[in-house]
Amino acid sequence: MTTARHTLIALALSLSAGASFAQTQGVSKDEIVLGSIQDLSGPLAGFGKSVRQGMVLRVEEINEQGGINGRKIRLLVEDSKYDPRNAVLAAQKLVNQDKIFAMVAHLGTAQNMAAMPVQFQKNVVNFLPVTAAREMYEPFHKLKFANIAPYYEQMRTFLPRMVQEKKPKAICAIYQDDEFGLEVLRGAEEGLKSMNLQMVEKTSFKRGATDFSSQVARMKAANCDFVVLGTIIRETIGTIATARKLDFNPTFFGSQAAYTDLIHKLGGPAMNGLYATMTTQHPYLDEASQPIRFWANKFKTKFNEDPTVFSVYGYNAIDIFARAAGQAGANLTTDGFVKAMDSMTVPPDIFGSPELRFSPQRRYGSMAMRLSQIQDGRWKVTSDYVNK
Repeated sequence: MTTARHTLIALALSLSAGASFAQTQGVSKDEIVLGSIQDLSGPLAGFGKSVRQGMVLRVEEINEQGGINGRKIRLLVEDSKYDPRNAVLAAQKLVNQDKIFAMVAHLGTAQNMAAMPVQFQKNVVNFLPVTAAREMYEPFHKLKFANIAPYYEQMRTFLPRMVQEKKPKAICAIYQDDEFGLEVLRGAEEGLKSMNLQMVEKTSFKRGATDFSSQVARMKAANCDFVVLGTIIRETIGTIATARKLDFNPTFFGSQAAYTDLIHKLGGPAMNGLYATMTTQHPYLDEASQPIRFWANKFKTKFNEDPTVFSVYGYNAIDIFARAAGQAGANLTTDGFVKAMDSMTVPPDIFGSPELRFSPQRRYGSMAMRLSQIQDGRWKVTSDYVNK
């Protein structure tokens, strides 16, 4: 009798432990808890705020329509100040304290790389981060999903095309001395290598720098007539503005990180002529495309400010998450979500983003990329998609 009773108790405890283990973090009967880390008060706060607003807009739309298989989304956003150390602390809070199901649209290369180990330890997906670094899908990890052609491929692909068109005599680079800037530089150098060319001059700056006079002076002294920019917002503006003041006017060519309306809004006419790689089109309020114009004005009505392409990144990240979570079914688990993503195809959207395809072996959605230039104070798409 005693033995039988002990057996029953042991079985009950075993079943209880199994049920507890089976409970997926961040998923309850009524909600799915998502986390995101943005720069809300540092050098990329303009990006972070826009990503957050885009996410909030799509979350509210989904919740108003009844949620995902009856569950509402609760979105929690932490501020990294664009500092990897803060990103780790934010990830620890979101993963261990708030118990998020997935990290969505985390902004920044170094920040994602710092936070991912915290997430993966608790089986939390890193979903469509807002960075085009190869590390967002390499090395392979079942919890990594990315949707942007990497900076490396952007530079490696388009720089030779730009060189053939512009025929510069001295190609140079200025880049942020971190994982982001180095990816831009590596891709550019690989592109030149394919043409048996080399950089004439390259110079770097520390993350958060505000003065670029010495770097620009070096490039001018080297007679650079084509400059690759491993820069983001104020570094792009600072470099080009400084060059214009010195009557130094090479062709400036940036990555997708420089494709933002803040460049021409804050930098003014001096920014005209800047080229940048990109995928998704910036949503101007008076855009000729009626669907983009409608969406942009809806965003403006809600937040009382213009949307940016980073608003679109955030909006799309939540939208794609909802597609996969919905497809995973009523019993949402991390394994079920990953399985749904591994057969996911996302059609082109109203913003011109390319079709995305994922598989168990392919954790980036697309390698398609195109080129844009600031003309008369706004970005104009100047090339068709190239798909590597």
